[in-house]
Amino acid sequence: MSELSATAVLQRLKEGNERFVTGRARFPTVQKEVLAELAKGQNPFATILGCSDSRVPPELVFDAGFGDLFVVRVAGNVLGPSILGTLQYAGSHLHTPLFVVLGHEGCGAVKAALATKFEGAAQKSRIAILLDDIQPALESLDGTQPPEALLHSAVEANVRHTVRELLATPEAQARLREGKMKLVGAVYELETGRVRFLD
Repeated sequence: MSELSATAVLQRLKEGNERFVTGRARFPTVQKEVLAELAKGQNPFATILGCSDSRVPPELVFDAGFGDLFVVRVAGNVLGPSILGTLQYAGSHLHTPLFVVLGHEGCGAVKAALATKFEGAAQKSRIAILLDDIQPALESLDGTQPPEALLHSAVEANVRHTVRELLATPEAQARLREGKMKLVGAVYELETGRVRFLD
C-alpha cells in the first residue's frame, strides 16, 4: 500500500469518508487469512495524528480496513516527544506517503485551552502541560467572538499549528524534498461525520 502516491492515498481517504457519511461504509469483518497476513508485518498507506476523543475513530471515519492506517491519538492532536518519535517511526520505517493531522469540531482540549487563555481557568497539572502545547495556536484569535465561532476557529488553528510544527522537522523537510510525503490538516465535523481537509 505504501507504494501509492500521497495524492492517491488522500483520494482514498476522501472516498472512505464519503462512504462513511452516506451510510455505505464497508469496514470489514476480519477473516483469519487477513489476520495471518497482517501478523507478518504492517504496511499502512497513511499516518493519522488525531484526537483521543471517542467519537472520532479514524479507522471508521475513513472506512479503512485492518492494517490500512497507522494511527496516533492524543487529546488535542498535539505534539510531544513520544508523539514525534511515533511519527518519525511511521516515516522512517513504514514510509507512509501521507500524514494527516485530524482535529475535530467541539474538541474538549481546545475548549479547555481557550478557557485557560481567555478566562484564566485553572487546570490540573498534567492537563495544563497538554494545553501548553495548544496555546501557541491560539495567539492570533479574537477572544471576543461568540463561543461557538471561537471554538471553531481555535480547532482549525490548532490543526494548522500542528501541521506547521511537523513541516518544520528535519525528517519532514527531507521527505518533502524527495517528493515522497504529503502532510495535510483536516477537521472532523461531529454532527455530519464529514472530514473537511484544509488547504
